Order: sequence, then C-alpha cells, then structure tokens
Amino acid sequence: MLNPHTEKPEQMDLFAHVAEAYADSGCLDNEGLYAGVAGRAGIPDKALRARMPIGESGQEHSPLKRKIRWHQQTLKHLGLIERVDGKRGLWRLTDAGEKKLRRAKPQVAMLAFSTDMGIAIWGSCERVFARLDEPIVLAVTSPPYALRKPRAYGNPPETEYVDFICRSLEPIVQNLAPGGSICLNVSNDIFEPGLPSRSLYLERMVLAIHDRLGLSLMDRLIWRNPSKPPGPVQWASKSRVQLNVEYEPVYWFTNDPTRVRADNRRVLQPHTERHLRLVASGGEKREAVYADGAYRIKEGNFGKETPGKIPRNVLNFSHSCPDHRQHRRDAEALGLPAHGAPMPKSLAGFLIEFLTEPGDLVVDPFGGKLTTAKAAEDLGRRWLTTEWILDYVRAAAERFKSAPGFVLNPSIAQI
Repeated sequence: MLNPHTEKPEQMDLFAHVAEAYADSGCLDNEGLYAGVAGRAGIPDKALRARMPIGESGQEHSPLKRKIRWHQQTLKHLGLIERVDGKRGLWRLTDAGEKKLRRAKPQVAMLAFSTDMGIAIWGSCERVFARLDEPIVLAVTSPPYALRKPRAYGNPPETEYVDFICRSLEPIVQNLAPGGSICLNVSNDIFEPGLPSRSLYLERMVLAIHDRLGLSLMDRLIWRNPSKPPGPVQWASKSRVQLNVEYEPVYWFTNDPTRVRADNRRVLQPHTERHLRLVASGGEKREAVYADGAYRIKEGNFGKETPGKIPRNVLNFSHSCPDHRQHRRDAEALGLPAHGAPMPKSLAGFLIEFLTEPGDLVVDPFGGKLTTAKAAEDLGRRWLTTEWILDYVRAAAERFKSAPGFVLNPSIAQI
C-alpha cells in the first residue's frame, strides 16, 4: 500500500522548505538558505534569480527570495532561529528550534503506531495518500489555518492557501468511495491586510475544490464554540467595528450527492420535554398558516412517536473538554509540545457518526493531536492519519495506549 523507497518527493509549502533547511543545517547564511529551499522545492535557478520592480521605488528584487526571507522572519518571531552575533545574514536554530522542527522529510513515511482499528503515520499526507489502495468513506480534518503569524507547526500564507488545500486533498479525492465525504474545519477569521473586512479566501477555496477536484458542496456547517476566546481583538475590542466571533465553518463536500452516505438517523437527538408532551397529547389541536403558506400546522401534526430529533446544521461543541486537557498533560509528561488545534473530539465524532457506518475507513491528512483518529477508534471505524511533526504524533500516541492492539514503533517511542 505504501512504498517509501520508490516515491518521488512531493512539493510542500514554502514555509516547510525554509523550516526544513534550518532543521537540516542548523546554521545558514541567506545564500545557503536560498539554495537549500530551491533544492527542496525544485525551483530552477533562473526562477529563483528572476527580478521584477517592487514597491513605490520600483527597484528590482527577486519575489521568491523575498518570500523566503519572509518565512525566515516568521521562524525568528516563533523563537525557532536567531541571528549569529556579529554575522550579518547568518541565522541558526535556537534550542527551541532544535526541538520543534523535527518534521518528516519528503521521502519519509514511517509507521508511528497502530491499533486494531487504524494506523498513524509520520510523514507527508500527499505522499501517504497517493499510495493508498483502499476506498476512503470520510475525511475529517482541520488543516493549518491561513494565519498571518504562523503557528509552530507552520501555516501556508493566504496567497498560497487554495493551492495548498487542493494539492493536499487531491490524493484523498482519488481514493474517495462513491458518495464519500470530506469535511474541512477552517478559519473564517482571516482579514484583508490592515482592514476589518474579511478575506474571501474561503469562497475561492470552495470554488477551487469544486472546479479542480470535482466535489459538490453539501453544506456549510456552523461549529458554534462557546469556549472560543474573544476576537478578533484588533477589530472587536480595540477598533470596535466588529463583533466577537463564536463559530467556525465546517465545509462538507462529496463526490456524488446522489449516493452520499449520510444518514441523520445515526445522530438523532433527544426530543424536548415540550415535544414529548405534545406527542403524548395526540399532537396539535389547531390549524395555522405562516409565511404566506410556506409553513402550515394541521390538527394532529407531531402526534406520532419518532426515535429522536433531527439535528440542525449549527453544531454546538466546546473545544474545552477533558479529552484535550488530558492530551496536554500527556504531552507535558513526555516533555513534548502539545498541539494547539482546538477541534474537539465531540465535533469529529458527530461527523463520523453522521457520514459513516462502523467499519468504514476514516482519514485525516493533518493529524495534529489525532482527534479524528481517536473519535473513529472510539466509534468502531477504521482510521488512517498522517502527521508530519514527530513531536505531535508521539504525544498523541498516549491517547491510544488502552486501545485494543496498540503498538508503538520503538523508534518513535525513543524521542
């Protein structure tokens, strides 16, 4: 299914190449950094050195070299690299950088751990899923957000985000079972530079996923998170021109709406006490018409017992939960960083129950703390997840220690 020795390395985003260049060399001047990034990304020397007028002065610069230096400064702000004293343009890894930049190289795809239900792989999602030969029923994932200030695990900039998502999803789409689904939890809180107006990158992403990958949009689910911190701070708390945000979108796609494998009977919710009393009394005792006939109530409506209430597409789940707190304690006990993604297991579990049956294969190309995998394990679904940062996949393995058939790769256990 996976052959790490014969696969041609896939491109990763530019931030990853910059981080990897420092992780491999430890200390680089700018020319060494340019050469290292170009070699990893397959950038021709001519393209790297191409210059064009930039800014009001119209001076000519290399746009690619400027991008590389921008990512270099991002690593600086994250505390992962520092300038070498007295050496202009020479940067080296900090102690934190030595620890945090343990990313899988493009040619690496290593089994990190497994259970009877699934496997976690340390490696690039594009590499792993391109070699999968089994139909995927559902992908539930929270990709890195298009943040202007990247997290330690790296974030593609907004200008590259659509290509990044399409490139990452393409091998999954190729293996998606007829009627299978892909659910993306992404951030709505990306703003135009220096403005309180929101970016339209999500709209561009949805159109690209439809046009390039041939997927149909089933719904824009709203994940309402009552524990979400106040924000956007600049525009809501300081400038006072925005409202605090309490939700994130979850985009649900399928490759065949006529055969989509969703079934809301698997996620029915308890009826309210008021509804149960209405059923017990025989249903409505009145006739009424609302909204010019769009909605009608007839005598006897809601008089039959049903197994439960169909959920609405606004999903209420707090990211603050015992499962996440335990993951943080596990990571701290191992001396490893805890992944900061907030998607709760309750949200992943709802989507898995709604869109799959027991035994189906559920995947997550951006494993993080392996929340999707843990929800799939607990719900009796087979799972496959990839994570390219070694520290995260090792810390997440602690969540599966009690799972039947758990085996941790000894090489991973040593970190």
